[in-house]
Amino acid sequence: DRVFDGASFCVEATGKLIKMGKLFTEDFFIYDTDDSSVENSINLERSFEEEIYDALVLGIKDYCNKTGFKTVLLGLSGGIDSAIVAVLAAAAIGAENVYSVMMPSMYSSAGSVDDSVELINNLGIKSHKIPIQPAFDTVLEHISPYFNGKLADVTEENLQSRIRGLFLMSLANKHGHLLLTTGNKSEVATGYATLYGDMCGGLAVIADVYKTDIYALARYINRDKTIIPDAIITK
Repeated sequence: DRVFDGASFCVEATGKLIKMGKLFTEDFFIYDTDDSSVENSINLERSFEEEIYDALVLGIKDYCNKTGFKTVLLGLSGGIDSAIVAVLAAAAIGAENVYSVMMPSMYSSAGSVDDSVELINNLGIKSHKIPIQPAFDTVLEHISPYFNGKLADVTEENLQSRIRGLFLMSLANKHGHLLLTTGNKSEVATGYATLYGDMCGGLAVIADVYKTDIYALARYINRDKTIIPDAIITK
């Protein structure tokens, strides 16, 4: 919930920065104020994206370590938010400890599934594909008589999200995974997130990251090679 950046520092009488600890990792140093011979090289050339990336990775790693979770689970939709969370999780606790689930329905495009598979292969994380259409059809069959003939609207869309949340929470409970939520700050702030659906989870990894910064993070992650498929970013 709170990620501390580290970077403890010393300044001399004129205000000049003379020593600084490491960022987003445990560090310890002693500075002797009477020793003028100490020379310090401080590298402050860090990008905003690098700092956000390191903060989020540390947040996942610390949360898992301090609560005893060894593995994490998330739903992969083929979108950029869940892709970012998958990358961060793999960096935090190792790809072998990250489990993902694709849950296509009649509204899912083939491209969304293919993009997710490419990401899974790039990261080397574990995955399952569980179609939710049968569950959706069954629930709709039982609940639609009580809709009193009203036309389909956001209710049916949210029903899909809540079924996915049900599946994810059940898998997390059964296998002892920490379920990671994949909603960003812009979506939560504007109400573009489904209660008891894609908001399900134990740790909301990017809930304080704006959508614009999500795109910046994706470019940073792909700075040396393609990890997040271009189609996920551009669509």
